[in-house]
This record gives sequence, structure tokens and C-alpha cells, in this order.
Amino acid sequence: MKIQAKQVMLNGQLFQYRETGEVSAPPLICLHALSRNAASWDEVAAVLGQKYRVLSLDQRGHGGSARAGLYSFELMCEDLLLFTDALGIEQFTLLGHSMGGTVSYLFAERYPSRIERLIVEDTPPPYLDTKIEIPPEPSEPLTFDWTVVPSILQQLNEPNPKWWEDLPEILAPTLIIGGGATSHVPQDKLREVCDLIPACELVTIEGAGHDVHSSKLEAFLEVVKKFLKFDEAI
Repeated sequence: MKIQAKQVMLNGQLFQYRETGEVSAPPLICLHALSRNAASWDEVAAVLGQKYRVLSLDQRGHGGSARAGLYSFELMCEDLLLFTDALGIEQFTLLGHSMGGTVSYLFAERYPSRIERLIVEDTPPPYLDTKIEIPPEPSEPLTFDWTVVPSILQQLNEPNPKWWEDLPEILAPTLIIGGGATSHVPQDKLREVCDLIPACELVTIEGAGHDVHSSKLEAFLEVVKKFLKFDEAI
């Protein structure tokens, strides 16, 4: 399945994304984790692109997208809104991992009518817990803007309670995929999220860890395809 790298201007800033599948197919947008980029979804897109128009976005500060200097989950949420509007996409399936998963929750809370289905990989919205120490900037060259790290970790340390309070506002059928006991994410938090979203299913892939779609690709795709009714006519 051919993957094309493309660019789009959003609010005066250049963003890069990767596209797979037919333009006429139902849209599915993928959001990556902190320090990753859109290419981290390539193996998933190669399969889902058989029936979907898969669009994997380099979020601000990552990959080929703008080093904006300002970073937050809310800004990334607005980037996604601008991205879908720029491409003329009114309703779509949204798939997010880790940082991208939190952006996905926020978007689905703010714009519930835009989401056809929601899939979140091994992350709850940020919650009050032990403080995360912000590490020093590494000396070696990076493929992303380091400023993203302290910005996002600060939000993890001081989460907005509305991110949890508004989970019942998510109207779309939702799938949360947990990585099991080997993930650093407390799996009971995923259950709490699932219980707050009206139409939500939690599936745990034991032994996958946090990077489920990388470590257990086939199992991940099996769960996602079942949720999307992939083998039925779209």
C-alpha cells in the first residue's frame, strides 16, 4: 500500500502528514505519541488503508511539522480541527496513541459530532498522581522539538480536571486498547475512562506494553479491525 508524504498550511504554519488509501474512502486520522511522528503508523496504515483513507499527522513540533515554540494538548487539538477543516473532512474515525490519545479524548469531548469512531491506545487523560520529573535536554540531535517535552510533562503534572469530567460528552463508539501489566500506564485508569464514556469497550493485549501497535501489531490490528467491522462492506 503506497504511502504519500504531504504538507498543508494550518494557521500560517506548515504541517506534514502521511496519506494511505483512496481519497474517496472513509477517513481515519492517526495521532502519534510524544517524540514520535506520523511514520510510526505506517504498518497500521498499510493494512487499514485497504478500506480507509488513512491520514497520519505529524503533530506540532514533531517530524516535518512546524517547530511552533508553544505546545499543549489544547493547541494540538486545535491543530487537528484546522487539519480536518483544511482537508474538507467533516466526520472521521480518530486513532491516538499516548500523547496523541490525550489529544483524541479532548477533540472528541469538544467536537463530538465530528467523530465517527474513537480508538485510544494505552492512555487515559492526564490525572493527579506522582509528579513526573522533567529531564534535562539531551545533547544529541533530536527528530522533534525538545520544548514539547517540558510543556507536555507540565500538563501531566498539573492536569485540567475537565479532561476527565467531560469524558461522558464523547458520543462516538469508543475502543480503548490497553497494553497490560508490562505497560507503565495503570490499566485500572483505562477501566475508569471506559466506564465514563457512554459507548466504550476496553480490550487488553497482555504483554504488549505501552507501544501496543509496535510490539503486538497483529493482535492490535485484529482488535481494531473487529471494532471497525473492517471485514464488512464499508
